Amino acid sequence: MAKNLSELNRSIISRRSSASSSSSGQQSPRTKTPAPFLSKTYDLLEENGELGSSAPDFGSNDGKKIVSWNDEGTGFIVWSPAEFSEFTLPRYFKHNNFSSFIRQLNTYGFKKTSSKLWEFKHEKFQRGSRHMLVEITRKKCEPSVFPPYLKACHEENTMDENDRLILLEQNNNLKRENLELQMELAQFKALELKLLDYLAQYMGSHHNKIRRLC
Repeated sequence: MAKNLSELNRSIISRRSSASSSSSGQQSPRTKTPAPFLSKTYDLLEENGELGSSAPDFGSNDGKKIVSWNDEGTGFIVWSPAEFSEFTLPRYFKHNNFSSFIRQLNTYGFKKTSSKLWEFKHEKFQRGSRHMLVEITRKKCEPSVFPPYLKACHEENTMDENDRLILLEQNNNLKRENLELQMELAQFKALELKLLDYLAQYMGSHHNKIRRLC
């Protein structure tokens, strides 16, 4: 009797072990997905059309592209940072900060490849190759050589080249807008003087007519 119970227990344990092995073998490995930032940036480029398209879309200015892949599809170009921040970024991200967008690109290893254009490249970020996005990883932060009480001050005072270029461009844009506003103001003042002159002439003419009638 004891022998039969022992054999029965071994049989039950064996079946449970086989079922467990079969169940674990049927489970598929977790599919690796790209970082949300990379997916959104890729969608942003795909949905804003190709360079050279003459058809205007949301976020374009008179048909001129704000952002697009480069000719080779090996990188992308932000043609108008101001309009990109105002119209495009809020559609895909929870901000409209161009500097923040560039910092995110830097953390994933993107490089600015032109001194005259806002062109960014990554060997794994290419048109028609969405499947390679999973191979792009964030840079690991290097240990800081600054004591904790100095680290915050150092980070606040550090400005990379991209940030300086952005601030310079924004400053130039503000200067240009200020000049345009000054020109418009001068035009309005000239128009105001003309209107006052016409009003004075009309009032004078009307007053003379009344005197003649009297």
